[in-house]
Amino acid sequence: MTYVAKKMMPKSRMITYFNSLDNNVQEEVLIRVDELVKEEQEYCDKGNYEHMCNILCLLAIYEVLQKHGMSEEEAYKTVGSEMHKFVQPYKEKFQKLSKKGWFWSLIKKIVPIGFKKKSGIGWRYTWHKDTPKDEFRFETNECIYAKIFKKRNLTKLGPLFCQCDVINYGQLHKIDFQRTKTLCYGDDECNFIFIRKNDENFERTAAR
Repeated sequence: MTYVAKKMMPKSRMITYFNSLDNNVQEEVLIRVDELVKEEQEYCDKGNYEHMCNILCLLAIYEVLQKHGMSEEEAYKTVGSEMHKFVQPYKEKFQKLSKKGWFWSLIKKIVPIGFKKKSGIGWRYTWHKDTPKDEFRFETNECIYAKIFKKRNLTKLGPLFCQCDVINYGQLHKIDFQRTKTLCYGDDECNFIFIRKNDENFERTAAR
């Protein structure tokens, strides 16, 4: 994978918002992304590529917006809102797929493969294979989002990414996504729990 800003930005969840910025601002953002790549070289391996595209591109935009006069709070709300807007179509796609009879078996197979394939240095998981047939769970014990943002004293940015999981998994058909602990919120792990339900009117458990 090539860790170059011009190739990373199109792979990030910030691409739509980035394209709306003035050319001069875009150039500043790309310069900052390339600087951040050097600063976070420790995590820039093949497995982390998608994660780092999202982390570094959002971080660069967040910083450059403030440089151009936007308040910190406004920059925070802007990058969070734009990223969450970008993932909304994926939420709708997951909702449609979750109505298929094969979706439950698929998610139990695909999620572990996807997480393992797209996780490089700095990640650690605990996978559970001996769960009931209508339950699927695992824990993230180490996470580069939590590590990078904590090191930069920007822990408030981490949960913006965690909320994308809730957007994507929080409204699946007859599947309750639960998460009561999250590393980016200061907990000792992220616990992912998916429970298949038979009752159409089941109550969902709030996840964070």
